[in-house]
Amino acid sequence: MTQPTQPAGRGLFIVFEGGDSTGKSTQVAWLAAALEQAGIPHVVTFEPGATWLGAHLRGLVLDPASGAIGPVPEALLYIADKAQHVYEVVEPALAAGLVVVSDRYTDSVIAYQGAGRGLSPVEIERLAEWATGGLRPDLTVLLDADPTQAVATIESKDRLEGAGLDLHERARAEFLRLAARDPARYLVLRALGGRAAVARAVRERLGDLGLELSEPSAMLDDEADAAAPACTIGCDAEG
Repeated sequence: MTQPTQPAGRGLFIVFEGGDSTGKSTQVAWLAAALEQAGIPHVVTFEPGATWLGAHLRGLVLDPASGAIGPVPEALLYIADKAQHVYEVVEPALAAGLVVVSDRYTDSVIAYQGAGRGLSPVEIERLAEWATGGLRPDLTVLLDADPTQAVATIESKDRLEGAGLDLHERARAEFLRLAARDPARYLVLRALGGRAAVARAVRERLGDLGLELSEPSAMLDDEADAAAPACTIGCDAEG
């Protein structure tokens, strides 16, 4: 498999994507623990809301009490969050040689506000690429799950989580389309196949990028799911 490369001395950008309630936050935390245990300098971040501007935008786009927001202004608010995030957090950390681990990036706005809200994913991707200076992750881990088994199980939903299963099903299909289009940059795993198994698959793939990580002690008391999760894109078997 051909792996993406980055300039010497530049950090690695690793992103977790997927639907709501697919375990992204858990995997980000476990990866951060593995990096800490290995003594690898890193930054853990998220979208929307990791910057001063993003925190304000997050409240607008996710609070169920927000007034009506049309699909286009909603998309532009999310894209503004990503532009500030790259400017303030991601790019400076990468330039300093750090590993950056982010919970969501541009695929989310393409999937949710593009496909999910019925806008053009192509146009949303073009705007997101412009806003972020064309910065792409070295690896995107897509945690895939049927929305009826993931977001539908959330009792207290935010504005986007409560937008209906149809939106989440369209977003899921778009996430998978993006991954299939550029498999060298993706690892697609069945999100509900066991959290520890997902984490092991992520660490194995990161080994291909030069990050040799062991299981963090924080995971030792978690479920003993020995089987590897189903991998559909970015697997070693693809060669």
